[in-house]
Amino acid sequence: MTILEELSRRVGDAFAEAGLDRQYGRVKPADRPDLAQFQCNGALAAAKAAKQNPRALAEKVCARLRSDAAFKQIAIAGPGFINITLEDDALARRLGVIVEDDRLGGWQTPAPTKIVLDYGGPNVAKPLHVGHLRAAIIGECLKRIFRCAGDTVVGDVHLGDWGLPMGQLITELQREQPDLVYFDAAFKGPYPDQPPVSLTDLERLYPQASAACKADRARADEARQATAELQQGRPGYLALWKHFVAVSRAAIEQEYEDLGVTFDLWKGEADAAPLIPEMAAGLAKKGLIEDSDGAQVIRVASGEDTKKIPPLMLFKSDGGVTYGTTDLATIVDRVRSEKPDRIIYVVDQRQALHFEQVFRAADLGGLFAAERLEHIGFGTMNGNDGKPFKTREGGVLRLREMIDMVTERALARLAENGLAEGYDAAETNDIARKVGVAALKFADLSNPRISDYIFDLDRFMAFEGKTGPYLLYARVRVRSVLAKAEAAGAGAPGPMTITAPEERALALVLLGFGDALQNAHQKRLPHLLCDHAFSLAQAFSKFYAGCRIADEADPAIRASRMGLAAASGRQLDLIFDLLGIQAPARM
Repeated sequence: MTILEELSRRVGDAFAEAGLDRQYGRVKPADRPDLAQFQCNGALAAAKAAKQNPRALAEKVCARLRSDAAFKQIAIAGPGFINITLEDDALARRLGVIVEDDRLGGWQTPAPTKIVLDYGGPNVAKPLHVGHLRAAIIGECLKRIFRCAGDTVVGDVHLGDWGLPMGQLITELQREQPDLVYFDAAFKGPYPDQPPVSLTDLERLYPQASAACKADRARADEARQATAELQQGRPGYLALWKHFVAVSRAAIEQEYEDLGVTFDLWKGEADAAPLIPEMAAGLAKKGLIEDSDGAQVIRVASGEDTKKIPPLMLFKSDGGVTYGTTDLATIVDRVRSEKPDRIIYVVDQRQALHFEQVFRAADLGGLFAAERLEHIGFGTMNGNDGKPFKTREGGVLRLREMIDMVTERALARLAENGLAEGYDAAETNDIARKVGVAALKFADLSNPRISDYIFDLDRFMAFEGKTGPYLLYARVRVRSVLAKAEAAGAGAPGPMTITAPEERALALVLLGFGDALQNAHQKRLPHLLCDHAFSLAQAFSKFYAGCRIADEADPAIRASRMGLAAASGRQLDLIFDLLGIQAPARM
């Protein structure tokens, strides 16, 4: 149990002994840390239900709690708030238990589930850009949080690899290299193993083709015809498509890896496409598909809706499929291949209506229950104008350019702060990359997920305040303290004792990790872990400033303080891993 779960159990027992529902015993951190460490507000609700005086009822509960040796002080404040302070020995004992745990008291779910987590969505032939950033960072973090809590998670990139852009690429390449065997309908193969295009070619061809199709209807019709032939299995087009996917995937994987993001599955829309006819036949058999001006739709609105929910279009009037079609077929594929308990999508909040339609259609069709489908939306990263972030020229910034930009700024900040001096160029650049990416990821994750935020690189890169660089420096400081202690022959960490206010404050933060992890998991809010990490770094800083560690004269206190420092470093390391942040060994 986390510390709040354990305290809630004890206080709940006291409510039950007073003849009240134990649910009123829920404990939370105190709103006034100067008065107590924890508080319980349940006496007010319990008194209302029992039609009793809240202070009198709180006193009954407190009388039972005061017999528990773990509590140093139990007091009533205001109309019936119960303030709780633990004995230092009780804190030290619990801290001694979690430091022996590899997970440092990290919460584990009592009901593990298997989750397919969709948090990618890049398109073949298009470079990753800042629009892909939040899904990747938040999704990777949630994947790690779920796994740490005991869930089984399969991360899927879900490539955009089967729509009109593929036909546009095929026709544009044919105009440039008409003699390639892929365009010869009579050619029986085998097709070349080496791709006829590079990544640079694809990044040039796609916008070129897209612009041409917008300007010329005949070119657009040509691209649509090529797309249809590809989807119908034309061998040359399929061989060419495989080259497009392979070339793009190599680049996408590298850029995600630079960001510390990985996937277990590299499936895309093409994997779901063969399942569409069978799925559509099943939906039609259930009477769910209707004609709407030549298109085929599924009505998903309910009489209980308070807002308009349009039908989900399954097939366009020309027979083409939509994102809704491939998303439904992807659910079918995931259910068959992975047998998940839940499927979770980490996608921009602006797509909320689309997922509402898809989830309802999946439920109506018996493909997967709507309550087991979950959209985890997020806000946008904006520029100073409050609009989604763009380059100075008004274009979309590529992810590679973003990583290079934060690395360059990190190099400058390291120099300004007198850090990484005397290191060789390779190590300095490695530190700068880690600091830059940490600044970017922490800035994103530390904001409440659903909120928009302003891209402010100077603020993100500061070595003071609630930033990634500040946390990295805190971790380096912990490592330095322990290294100096070892060099001075201070001895090994030992049993925990609490003799100073700074130790007590640090112990309470360390013990709060389990609750932070639980809340981040259950609420799908990574910023709660960021809040905990920042509180831990601050508490360690005050502990470091207020307590002697390696040169403490009392051996028992010295060993305990070294244990506190070591636990702080290990917990920071664990949180960094959950956030997907790499920490340099030194700065």
